Amino acid sequence: MGSNFGYDVLVYVGTALFLRHRCSREVIQELAACNVDISPSEVNYLGRKFIVYLAIAHRQSTPRIKEAMRAKGGYILHLDGTCEGPGPILVSGLDALSAMLLASVKLPSEKADSIIPFLEEIKQRFGEPVASVHDMGPGISKAVATVFPDKPDFICHFHFLRDVGKDLLEPDYDSVRKQLRKHGIGARLQALARKLKKTLDEHPGLIDVFRTYVEGRPASARYIGLIPAISAYSLILWALAGKHQGDGYGFPFDRPHVVLAQRLLSVHAQVQVIKKMELRGRWKDNRPLYKLSLALDTLASDKTLRRILGELQPKIKIFDELRDAMRVAPMGGTQGLNHDAVDDDIGTIETNVRAFHQRLKSDAAYADNRAYRPMIDQIEKYWQKLFADPILVDTPEGKVPIQPQRTNNLMERFFRDIRSDNRRRTGHNAMSRRLQTMLAETPLVKNLQNETYMHILLDGSPSLEDRFAQIDTTCVRERLLASATSATTIPATIKKMISKPAFPQVLAQVFCDAPLAQTG
Repeated sequence: MGSNFGYDVLVYVGTALFLRHRCSREVIQELAACNVDISPSEVNYLGRKFIVYLAIAHRQSTPRIKEAMRAKGGYILHLDGTCEGPGPILVSGLDALSAMLLASVKLPSEKADSIIPFLEEIKQRFGEPVASVHDMGPGISKAVATVFPDKPDFICHFHFLRDVGKDLLEPDYDSVRKQLRKHGIGARLQALARKLKKTLDEHPGLIDVFRTYVEGRPASARYIGLIPAISAYSLILWALAGKHQGDGYGFPFDRPHVVLAQRLLSVHAQVQVIKKMELRGRWKDNRPLYKLSLALDTLASDKTLRRILGELQPKIKIFDELRDAMRVAPMGGTQGLNHDAVDDDIGTIETNVRAFHQRLKSDAAYADNRAYRPMIDQIEKYWQKLFADPILVDTPEGKVPIQPQRTNNLMERFFRDIRSDNRRRTGHNAMSRRLQTMLAETPLVKNLQNETYMHILLDGSPSLEDRFAQIDTTCVRERLLASATSATTIPATIKKMISKPAFPQVLAQVFCDAPLAQTG
């Protein structure tokens, strides 16, 4: 292997980093318990080396992967990309039937010219797909039409709904967010909650008494004067919990800032009633409620916020009706983005969406409204790419119908896992730096959890260590060297120079002061 460590350590490090999401420090500690002394730089190096070995083994397995997919009638290519900031875009292609990631690449942009070579490579290695599923991005749509012009091409229902919902709700939703930020209500309520929490800490039995009181049973006279304080505290917690409401789908399916605003207004309205109720006939007991009311008064009198919420509610209702008709991201669901929408009858969904579309189109209140017209147009534009009949494919057992998945959630999960891995290992949610430095083939590690894929990859070898031992180390060294000198890696000296705010001026001065170059 040409290394200080054997294949067993290589595989241990790779699986620890990419499957168990351990950071370098944790890997070092685990290996130390096995009497293996290793440094952070060696852990990171072995992690990259693991991905290179896996990528080579994956490419060598192409004929067997292709044969396995052919036995099922072919493959349905799900395409998606993730990016963050100005960095590269990670684009991946996955077979939905076998749940195997086929290929992954880092590209400078989502333009068709960048994506077409990637699709051409997939076509050359695995043949043409039975169908493709992707988002509504113009670059990826044009690339698919160019490389697979005669194959069924579908739009992911989840991406379609998300884009339609953003167009309909985002302007007003952003306004709600801005109004809440303007009032700075979160910080004020949290400060008040911290003060009230001290009262709870000083009276450990108060919480049980409060529960008794809320359940409608008589409260202990000893604590009755503290009920207003714990009531104010509880109302604050309930209101602020609105920021975390949702089913895990993200905006526009989840609208936590709307829930927060509604809860704050609801709390203010209720406090106006209860702050006047003196449980012991002493108004001073109710000071916490008066303070809570005062903290919310400015927001409650914000006519702009109330107007925006009023205009947003009917739009949310319409969007949720389309969401229900398409049977995607169900409200109250417990699976979040793990919901695949695979068990729903496509014919029924098509009928429901057609009825929804006709109702909007025939009602002038919607058809002539600038807010709703784009939704109607989007449904009409993508109708043929939204609804697919089962596709008959040839298999060794004869013709078999297969139904393309309606969502790209398999790919969404891939990228969500990459983000979670990054957050677990680095403590940062931002992915831009990780995308710049990670090897493009890194998502292949998810295939290692696929039993069918592992059988293909090992090809008779008893373990991953034995399979990697069969790979020419020269190829590995060449790939590692190529990745180290990637164009996305900025040389350290240049990186230091461009970190200076006045770098352009310094460079311009150098040109001005430099002697003229001699010609000839």
